[in-house]
Amino acid sequence: MPYREKIAWLSLIAMTVAYVPYFAIINAGYLPPRPLPDLRQIGFLCAVSVARVLILGIGYLLIRHGSPQEARIPPDERDRAIDSRSVAIAYYVLMAGMILVGCFMPFSTSGWPIVNATIFMIVVAEVVRYGIAVVNYRRQA
Repeated sequence: MPYREKIAWLSLIAMTVAYVPYFAIINAGYLPPRPLPDLRQIGFLCAVSVARVLILGIGYLLIRHGSPQEARIPPDERDRAIDSRSVAIAYYVLMAGMILVGCFMPFSTSGWPIVNATIFMIVVAEVVRYGIAVVNYRRQA
């Protein structure tokens, strides 16, 4: 498995492990929305983000330690093409989400639902980006 595919898998797993429980807890109503700023929810979001960064950091160290020569190789044309495709598609997902959040949601809701919808759309765009990268690497393997 190429180094950049491992990084894409790691990023995809880190996003999933960190943010699926966050949105499950938020949607289940365990943290009912309070007026902004709700320090409890901000703290929870910070803890989730720190967990993601820790997963990524430890994963990067393990992957880099396992194949240090491969980590130093600059991206080739295939890596750049895969990254370009995945970023382009993720950009459209992000723009559609931001149009929904910024143009439609303010007329029906406010506060934490808008903040969480924004975070959700950013996470979805990143999952799409890394998911498409993984699919493209697997297709070419």
